Amino acid sequence: MGVVLLLIAVGLTVGGIIFGARALLDGRDPGLRDVEPDGRAVPLPVDRPLTEPDLERVRFDTALRGYRMDQVDAALARTAYDLGYKEELIRVLQAEVEALWAGRVADAEALRRARTAAQAPRSEADHAGVGGAGVDARVPGAATAPTSGDGGASAPAGR
Repeated sequence: MGVVLLLIAVGLTVGGIIFGARALLDGRDPGLRDVEPDGRAVPLPVDRPLTEPDLERVRFDTALRGYRMDQVDAALARTAYDLGYKEELIRVLQAEVEALWAGRVADAEALRRARTAAQAPRSEADHAGVGGAGVDARVPGAATAPTSGDGGASAPAGR
């Protein structure tokens, strides 16, 4: 019985090697083809910040080898952007609170004005990231990350 199984295994191995070599040399094997989307995708919203239910509802089209990579990449990029935006908003709000606790009302008011200007509806150019890395194009002279070692609680630049 063991000899029969060994002969079958050797035969399948030799057949696979011959088929593979012939397909490589012949070049007629089309390989894996792109699969049409199955139409069940539920993308992330693009007109507002993400919420937890948005991430619970997101669905991707399936393809022969799993989920469609372009849809997953777009969802991950959007999620990373929103997380970064919300982390920056938290830092600005913390700086406002620290300024108020320290009695720097003018600094807190400047931070509030910059925050509300940044949260105003944006044009398509702002969505595309016009203004360069690290600079908020909607607020003149505003950096997107605090530059001081105290988490942004010091006075705004230029004061």
